[in-house]
Amino acid sequence: MPTCIAPTCIALIVAGGSGQRFGAERPKQYLDLAGKPVLRRTVEAFLRHPQVGGVRVVIDQAWRDAYDAAVAGLGLPDPVAGGASRQDSVRNGLEALAADGIPDFVLIHDAARPLIDEATIGAVIAALADKPGAIAAVPVADTLKRGNDGSIGATVDREGLWRAQTPQGFRFPAILEAHRAAAGLSLTDDAAVAERAGLAVALVPSKEDNFKVTTPDDLTRATRAIMSSLWDVRTGSGFDVHRFTDGDFVTLCGLQIPHSHGLEGHSDADVGLHALTDAILGALAAGDIGSHFPPTDPRWRGADSAKFLRHAADLVAERGGVIAHADVTIICERPKVGPHRAAMAERIAQILGIEVGRVSVKATTTEQLGFTGRREGIAAQAVATVRLPG
Repeated sequence: MPTCIAPTCIALIVAGGSGQRFGAERPKQYLDLAGKPVLRRTVEAFLRHPQVGGVRVVIDQAWRDAYDAAVAGLGLPDPVAGGASRQDSVRNGLEALAADGIPDFVLIHDAARPLIDEATIGAVIAALADKPGAIAAVPVADTLKRGNDGSIGATVDREGLWRAQTPQGFRFPAILEAHRAAAGLSLTDDAAVAERAGLAVALVPSKEDNFKVTTPDDLTRATRAIMSSLWDVRTGSGFDVHRFTDGDFVTLCGLQIPHSHGLEGHSDADVGLHALTDAILGALAAGDIGSHFPPTDPRWRGADSAKFLRHAADLVAERGGVIAHADVTIICERPKVGPHRAAMAERIAQILGIEVGRVSVKATTTEQLGFTGRREGIAAQAVATVRLPG
């Protein structure tokens, strides 16, 4: 029996649902969850697992733009088009994996279960050494009642009952054949497809936190669960200065603003993004912008400073943290920052992948004192708050 090491164990994330029960303007898998889309948190959980060799996502192609934004930078293969039902979507995903080269194992997981943990993933994989299928599940603890016209009709014996979750893992050839044979039927989950084909499926104890985000209350619960684990709160500060030079625009907080001069610097001399990058790096105790992007390196000549800020945000994500707040103050006499503040905040939020309500951009002058008062350059200071796992 092959062991599930990369690249023979693939996670298939099912994200084709419309989320009608949730009632939002977009499917729930694309909504924000503590600074990241729900889908991104789910995908990252499997990408981090050492026994998972790759991730493929099944989506509703009508939401391709939302999908691309949610998984930007993760290096995933093109998503698979979903079908009319979840069962159809899974089968489409399995067929796509088979076309790429049949893996030994596949883990089928709901995109709306973003709190899946490494131990549960590993336990499902381990169970496949003995059984053709295995699912994460939780024993039923509550007393069960069967309803009858709004009243209790009977008490159901809960002995031996489990609530099925995902991931549901299978030896790939067996589940592909089972799904092909079940085409056109309406089965509740992949374990039911496997059971119909006569495959033995193991129950792997999971955790209550591995719940499916179905309602706004579920999203609130998931947010609280994530934030409660991020109790190591860090604050970092940054400061940057660039002098004026010849030119007809300056770059501030990711925007090109017309001006009588440009700013001198090895990159695009964006003082706002430089200061904020240093603030985030400071919160991580990870050096400064110069240690990550040396001004002597020709690769960064004229570079878009958004790359620097994105790098700092990626470092936070790699440590399992979130950026809680970013505050930038631009110090200059000219150009006037006020007309551009909202757009600057939106651009920073876009680069960091956080809500715009977590970004503040302000401006002030030095009352014509000092080099900024003499209009010789622009300065910026920034403060960032980062939450990391304790």
